[in-house]
Amino acid sequence: MAVGGASMRRSAWRDEGEVFVLARMLFIAVIATLAGPVADAGESPKALDSAGALFGMRESVQSIDISPDGTRVAYITPGPGRTSVAVVADLVNGGPLLTALRASGNPDRLSWCKFVTNQRLICRVVGQVKGPDVLVAYARLAAVDIDGKNFATLGEEGSSYDARLRQFDGDIIDWLPDDDGVVLMAREYIPEEGKKGTLLVRKKDGVGIDRVNVVTLKNTMVESPTRTVDYFLSDGRGKIRIKSWQPKRGGSGQLDSREVYHYRLPDSKEWLPFSSWDGTDGMIPIAIDAEINSAYVKKKLDGRMALYRVKLDGTMATELVYKSDTVDIDGVVRIGRGARVIGVTFAEEKRSVIYFDSSYRQLATVLGKAIPNLPIIGFLGSSADNGKLLVYAGSDSDPGRYFVFDKSARTLNEILLARPALENVALASVRPVTYPASDGTMVPGYLTLPPNRSDARNLPAVVLPHGGPSARDEWGFDWLSQFLAHEGYAVLQPNYRGSAGFGDAWLQENGFKSWRTSIGDVTAAAHWMSTEGIADPDRIAIVGWSYGGYAALQSGVLEPGLFKALVAVAPVTDLELLKKDAHGYTNARIVAEELGSGAHIVEGSPLQNFNQIAAPVLMFHGDLDLNVSVEQSRKMDAKLRAAGKACELVVYEGLEHSLVDSDVRAQMLDRIAAFLRANVSATASVSN
Repeated sequence: MAVGGASMRRSAWRDEGEVFVLARMLFIAVIATLAGPVADAGESPKALDSAGALFGMRESVQSIDISPDGTRVAYITPGPGRTSVAVVADLVNGGPLLTALRASGNPDRLSWCKFVTNQRLICRVVGQVKGPDVLVAYARLAAVDIDGKNFATLGEEGSSYDARLRQFDGDIIDWLPDDDGVVLMAREYIPEEGKKGTLLVRKKDGVGIDRVNVVTLKNTMVESPTRTVDYFLSDGRGKIRIKSWQPKRGGSGQLDSREVYHYRLPDSKEWLPFSSWDGTDGMIPIAIDAEINSAYVKKKLDGRMALYRVKLDGTMATELVYKSDTVDIDGVVRIGRGARVIGVTFAEEKRSVIYFDSSYRQLATVLGKAIPNLPIIGFLGSSADNGKLLVYAGSDSDPGRYFVFDKSARTLNEILLARPALENVALASVRPVTYPASDGTMVPGYLTLPPNRSDARNLPAVVLPHGGPSARDEWGFDWLSQFLAHEGYAVLQPNYRGSAGFGDAWLQENGFKSWRTSIGDVTAAAHWMSTEGIADPDRIAIVGWSYGGYAALQSGVLEPGLFKALVAVAPVTDLELLKKDAHGYTNARIVAEELGSGAHIVEGSPLQNFNQIAAPVLMFHGDLDLNVSVEQSRKMDAKLRAAGKACELVVYEGLEHSLVDSDVRAQMLDRIAAFLRANVSATASVSN
């Protein structure tokens, strides 16, 4: 995954005066734009006249669902630039796409849409806005007809007397497959204050559960709101069985690092202690199986996450379901409107799914044979009767395709391409490799060579460390590594120590506290490519996003002559500044504890060691980046320029950490290609 997540993900904003007033006004404006007239889908795309445009175009299918009757699919697709559009396709009669919703990307964008009836969708809208001192994230749920009519927000209606900022209005906890048009929604309630001259003052406060009819918009409260809950788990049949919350530290408003979980017996309203999780010890419930009255949980075994089942009958009887001897279990695989658990998934060299359900195990085998060159098979959804399945299939050199499998007819129909712009572009194969770190530890990674090249010797090369750092790369299609391979580079993506998914020993303390080990593994990747004769040692660059951008810059500090060009997208540059950036958020103390104190704060900060960097630097950053502040790049750019070093910073206005804008991504990729050609003398782009 080239685009990393937050280095230290921030939590809820702390209410402070005028910020919430400004943010509330912006949220109202955002929802108003979504509820306005909806244009037709399928606007003509710009001409894809460069490699950057081909690979920078966002996926055509970013979230997809199949209707209860199996006759339609709804999905999010990119519009021009940063816009996102929810569209509906008729699988039976064909015809033009219906446009349900459109978001401008300024700042709102569509996260997902799912059918709640054959004619009505629920969609999630996300974004972030600038306050005077901090950035504030928000999310809203809305219901809309498949043709864009009858738009309605599902959260509690905002008031000018709201006692605090309404960041997140709720989540769908249960889609209630047997109750057409009705869902269970965890809804955020905010009391009013300062409202005078009336007795009609709202007093409900916290997260509660409502039964919501998305057609009539009538609500029935199921669980009274409380401030001591963050989210709930249901059994897929309308019963709330587990709740969770993150305690506060005294009266500071700061979050504790623990998660606390309580559960209920099947026919009880009483909450009983279940578990807690402090990052290293305890159990994390992830799903409930009503048939066997059990919760699936993740729990450490021999330093790695394993999957267990825990009885919810008062005995808390626990049994091991599955473990890997080499990697963490990531989670369970679910299917159907009730989200039934059918398997467990984890990634070794390649991702695996172990199916508990024999019918899906057999079906996965059959589909694997029917689509022999697309070994990544995923079941994404099903019709209400489970007769039609929505299937994804992809590979390292194929971005993926979407199919509908009809069980009764035994037919498999391809309906959509993930990236149609790349359909006739030569794409590269990805090979799992291991290489030695300086201490002899073998580090796993993925090597991508330019397509159609049999002479993989003395190539220009790029080391591409992932973000996180508590993340990992996997075997499969990656648009950034494929772009670089298309430009003629050998690309190595290292799963350096500090990466998640390989157990506690590999995770170390984290990629910042243990930066010397993590960055040492990254630089070792370049040395290995040189030693193996894959890369010309005088033509190696490093490109990274988020923590990967940090790794690019810090590698330039650690071994100044190794990389001839450094490209950093949304990089962390100063660890002390990263702590300060968290001030004003409820997880500031968690961030401070994860980063720690000591010599590594200065020694591990590129900004504090900029004078060691010898290679030219190119950076990109969005000015609405909530994960890593744009000031991290601005300060680095200023230091390097003042010292007379070659540096260029491109700031994109109104964009967040992932730069969700096809035009911007195209510009960025073309700029990276030119920068690398100027500094590592790459060959011309591979022919289509």
